[in-house]
Amino acid sequence: MLGYPCMNRTLRDREEPLRCNRGMQKATFEERGPAYAADLARQNLRDLRTILEWNNEHGIGFYRVTSTLVPWNSQFDLAELETYDELARLAARCGDYVREHGMRLTFHPDYWCRLASSSRDTVERSLRAVEYHADWLDLMGLARSPYFGINVHIGATYGDRAATAERFRDAVCELSSGARARLTVENDDEAGLWAVTELVEQVSDRVGVPVVFDYHHHSFSDRGLSYREGFERAAETWDCRPAVHYSEPARLHGADTKPQAHAEYVAGVPGWLRDRADVMVEAGAKERALLRLKDRAATAAEH
Repeated sequence: MLGYPCMNRTLRDREEPLRCNRGMQKATFEERGPAYAADLARQNLRDLRTILEWNNEHGIGFYRVTSTLVPWNSQFDLAELETYDELARLAARCGDYVREHGMRLTFHPDYWCRLASSSRDTVERSLRAVEYHADWLDLMGLARSPYFGINVHIGATYGDRAATAERFRDAVCELSSGARARLTVENDDEAGLWAVTELVEQVSDRVGVPVVFDYHHHSFSDRGLSYREGFERAAETWDCRPAVHYSEPARLHGADTKPQAHAEYVAGVPGWLRDRADVMVEAGAKERALLRLKDRAATAAEH
């Protein structure tokens, strides 16, 4: 399967936009509180169901949901909301649709989710973030498996790679069984950070967290492995079909930007990668990048 992350630009650009990332600033949350967050979450879940339907109609089976699905969920317990039953019903409808149509749905908490931080406060906030993403997947009734993953980066070495890996492993062991069963970890896009080999050896082999292979990131931290070799090392850590990320550098398409920047579109996903994994295409054009890929494939098949 091919997928895209978070925003569907086609639906977002409608006269009445459809999106599942409604959020608010801190000042608004402090003024209006969890009840307003619940109202936004209700709208997000309704639109998520429509986005899933659109994806299925267009042959897109893999989708990464935004982490603002329930805004400010770090500040309250979902079960304490007056509208909890309605939110649970809406979430279950999304999960029912995913299961009925054989789709795959994942989350990717933001940059500030740092399970290996040297700050205990940051670790506790990060644990909470992973847990409430797991709660959403539970509400949808989706399996406690990395197939419906919650993907994170270690994101730093803090000057001591071994100690950082140990803190990450310790944090993994603090997670609830449902959150831990869904956790995945991704290689980074800087040579000095976390490569596939290091994640396999220092994380996956010890605490069983599967490694999400990011094709573009691998070019910055390959540790002498080809793309296929890097993927194979990551794929061995999965007990279900692996999830991978694919993007192309914007520079490859003529943009004057940093090497890590993603292009708006991609020329094509390697066939061997599509055969072995479900591929999240991280392109600026989102679903439009996938539709262009499908059109090119159809044109090529005709000729």
